[in-house]
Amino acid sequence: MTMGSTARQAPEELVTVIITTSPTPSAPSTELLEQIAASFRVHCAPLIHCRAIVVLDTYDHISTKPRLKKGHVTPDGAAKYADYKVNAKRLILKEYSPAGRPYGNTDLIKTQEKAEFGSGAAAYASQDNAVVMNVTTTKDGRVTFVEPLQRLGFGLAVRSALRMTVTPYVWIQQHDWALVTDIPLGSLLQIMQENKALAGTTAEAKEMNNEILSEAIRPPVAYVCFPSIRMMEYATSDHVMLYPALRGLTQLHKQNFTVQSETEEGGSNISTVPLTPLFLWHDKPHLASTSHYLNQVFYSRIAIQRGAFIEDTVGHLARDEMKKGSWKKWACWLYYPDEGKHLCLRHLKGRTWRGVEAELAAKLEYMRLNGLDVNVQVPN
Repeated sequence: MTMGSTARQAPEELVTVIITTSPTPSAPSTELLEQIAASFRVHCAPLIHCRAIVVLDTYDHISTKPRLKKGHVTPDGAAKYADYKVNAKRLILKEYSPAGRPYGNTDLIKTQEKAEFGSGAAAYASQDNAVVMNVTTTKDGRVTFVEPLQRLGFGLAVRSALRMTVTPYVWIQQHDWALVTDIPLGSLLQIMQENKALAGTTAEAKEMNNEILSEAIRPPVAYVCFPSIRMMEYATSDHVMLYPALRGLTQLHKQNFTVQSETEEGGSNISTVPLTPLFLWHDKPHLASTSHYLNQVFYSRIAIQRGAFIEDTVGHLARDEMKKGSWKKWACWLYYPDEGKHLCLRHLKGRTWRGVEAELAAKLEYMRLNGLDVNVQVPN
């Protein structure tokens, strides 16, 4: 199926990059975020020119042993994270500033918002189920920082950022996943615009539905994830092949979308984008429709608990429905170059990675304790 070649908005005008970050062993270093920004520049340059919302999540408890997934940090970790937030904001303002014009303090506007959440847990029974967030935005609206006074967790962090988003699409980016291959962002957006997920019974939706019925195969595309090592050759993996409904949906909808675009010389260019149906709403980096996200995943304040992950909660609900054949309402796809043999993401392991210097120092200490020859030095 070939997409039209009418004039379209640039990706930078259509997408907001939502970056979530939280305490890590590498703090106060911003090496994780630096690697992500570098991977954007190399493999998907428009992402570094989009609007950006950065959620600088916090911790719940200070304890003697760090348990980052549970929101526990040590006193030293808390102090380092305070410095990290300062460093991270400085880095993002530099990376996302207009060319030749760095942001200054007078460019920043400060407000407060609330993040409501749902929970049946007794631990939250005495609370009003809302977290106050300090929000700092540049006057041009290009960069927003969200700093909650209590820990949000990934799911509530994404929901909070989505509610501040003004673009029709979002790129969700955790702080420890880097791109390792080129991403055709413009083509993916064109496919998503031409194959919108339907919602409600509005006249526009009905008209769109009639158009879709006139096509032999025109399934909605509202979410596109990118393959990590565990998602290689996904279409033929046990995640799909063990379930008749998922096998059938893959056979029916897996395809190369053909995109037609205009060249600078006024001609046209034809390219193909391989996609296969995906049967889980993953948390790792993905491109999605803002409205679809809010309507389908965060349909109300009770959709996500504080501290919860989308993949572990709503994601598995979605998978259960997909196993029964209800996949189009979620409209999830996986970018699938080279029949799933092409890796797109590298995990930087933010919960354990301590930064270049600390990792090298630990390696040298291990070698020393085991009587191995040490011929390298820790960099200055």
